[in-house]
Amino acid sequence: MEMLKIHNNPPRREWPALTARCTRQEGEITERVAAILSQVRTGGDKALRDLVARIEGYVPERFEVSRRQRTEAAKAVPQRLKTALAIAKSNIEAFHRAQLPPQVDIEVMPGVRCVQRAVAIGRVGLYVPGGNAPLFSTVLMLALPARIAGCGEVILCTPAGRGGKIAPEVLFAADLCGVDRIFAVGGAQAVAAMAYGTESIPHVEKIFGPGNRYVTRAKQLVSTEAVAVDLPAGPSEVMVLADNSARAEFVAADLLSQAEHGDDSQAILVCRTERFARQVTRAVEEQIRYLSRGEAIRNSLANSRIVLFDEEYKQIAFANAYAPEHLIVSMRDAWGIAAKITAAGSVFIGNYSPESAGDYASGTNHTLPTGGWARACSGVNVDSFMRKITFQELTRDGLDALAPAITAMAEAEGLDAHANAVRVRMKGGIL
Repeated sequence: MEMLKIHNNPPRREWPALTARCTRQEGEITERVAAILSQVRTGGDKALRDLVARIEGYVPERFEVSRRQRTEAAKAVPQRLKTALAIAKSNIEAFHRAQLPPQVDIEVMPGVRCVQRAVAIGRVGLYVPGGNAPLFSTVLMLALPARIAGCGEVILCTPAGRGGKIAPEVLFAADLCGVDRIFAVGGAQAVAAMAYGTESIPHVEKIFGPGNRYVTRAKQLVSTEAVAVDLPAGPSEVMVLADNSARAEFVAADLLSQAEHGDDSQAILVCRTERFARQVTRAVEEQIRYLSRGEAIRNSLANSRIVLFDEEYKQIAFANAYAPEHLIVSMRDAWGIAAKITAAGSVFIGNYSPESAGDYASGTNHTLPTGGWARACSGVNVDSFMRKITFQELTRDGLDALAPAITAMAEAEGLDAHANAVRVRMKGGIL
């Protein structure tokens, strides 16, 4: 039985089912997460310590990683990885520094000046998942834009292993990127600590970072009352748009690299011919035999599919309907196709732009909207760590010129005091 089911020229009425994500019942998770948030909010460090012992499997003496531990971690990271991280850091910094917004300063009419200025968020909290594969690359993707934006303090929470130790690669990456404080706590309890603050972990203004369903749900819940969060996030996903100029073995490798994230990840190929689709499925079967996570990948591919369209415009329309987190365009006029994409987190152009380049070192950010949210949300960027404040200054002549418009609008809305705030000035303070 083929791992990837092929759908040949499906009519539009079938597109909603084909663009649907893998969903699960979240009611039980919501209850558990809500209980964790409440415990940390009311119990502080003591509640947090109890939760870490029960959920993460160790009893922390202190949550914050010491400076000595951070220094020692560098010794355990091989030079080859340090060199790779330095290259990635340089590219990520270059791309994100170019995103810094200029100040807007304009006289919209004589005597009426409007200014918009970007101001960094004071304290941000970064969440970096642990588990079997500590995502030290996420440290770079979050901490570097935070520093470039000028955030006053950057703290990081990440789970420790059963022995209470954090992966040295994560600690080294945090030091490389200028993270101020690191705390050994993970899961929904880490989100709660950053959202509400405890005796050890400070409250932050905004939380960033991926995580499992518990972390994601915790971010959603705290965002309604305590803190801002980066973006809606769920299981990772990739879509590949291909024609007969694509290489089947490249496409297969891209689908497999995405499926490696977890059994609820999704990989979709949208191509032109059944012949190419079969070439890709054979390449998938060939390559999966050599991958260490082969069995987990097979589970993920059960949520994935191949969709055939014999016309290019339908491929593009289907891609926009799906709004993928990652979109790889392996087609002849790749930039021309990409210009017609209106919904995607990050787009990879041509046969030699694998999604893993963006995941690690090309310079773009890998923290991206999933689940169709790319229709409305951007991935993490420098703007994510800033907010924009507007300023205005009116001269006497400027207010005089604008007064008729202001008063007419205020009176039409029935807000006499608004109109009066203008009139009293025009009359020199005399009503």
